[in-house]
Amino acid sequence: MPRRLFSRLIAGFRPAIDAITTHPLVRRHVPALADPNLWHVNRRSAARAVAVGLFCGLIPGPLQAAGAIAGSLGLRANFPLAVATTFYTNPFTIVPLYVVAYEYGRLFFPGSPPAVAVALPWAAGATEWLAALLAWMAELGPPLAVGLVLLAVTLAATGWGAVRLAWRWHTVRAWRRRSRVRAASARA
Repeated sequence: MPRRLFSRLIAGFRPAIDAITTHPLVRRHVPALADPNLWHVNRRSAARAVAVGLFCGLIPGPLQAAGAIAGSLGLRANFPLAVATTFYTNPFTIVPLYVVAYEYGRLFFPGSPPAVAVALPWAAGATEWLAALLAWMAELGPPLAVGLVLLAVTLAATGWGAVRLAWRWHTVRAWRRRSRVRAASARA
């Protein structure tokens, strides 16, 4: 029953795929968009999509989705899943992730100060506040940049492996269930 429900849900997206691929701005890229791995969920394209999404989720600002789409096209991953995976970064998680990235980068820059909260002059004018913020960000520079790349690669590799393991676990469980059903029907 859940498989039929999932199939109907995926079939509901089919008209959207057709509308996307027939759009005038996209039509010249249709051969690249016709790759089934970009649209169908299978173990390879799903694992790649999660890896791409986790990697691109640490890209600052609105470039996450564009990066996920470009990475999906390059790696032949399911790009709706890749774009959806980038949403693990949000206003609540971005600060802790950047602190972890900074600490990760500090492993390669041992003289860097620990990540501390910045005391921005809230009562001051906008120029003083912006200057204090930029000075704090410049201080974090190299460890944060290296840490972001390392954290993105680590998250992507972990996500790829987790999807592959989960898919394998689900498949083996289904095989064993079918085997038990067949054995029970053969005995009856």
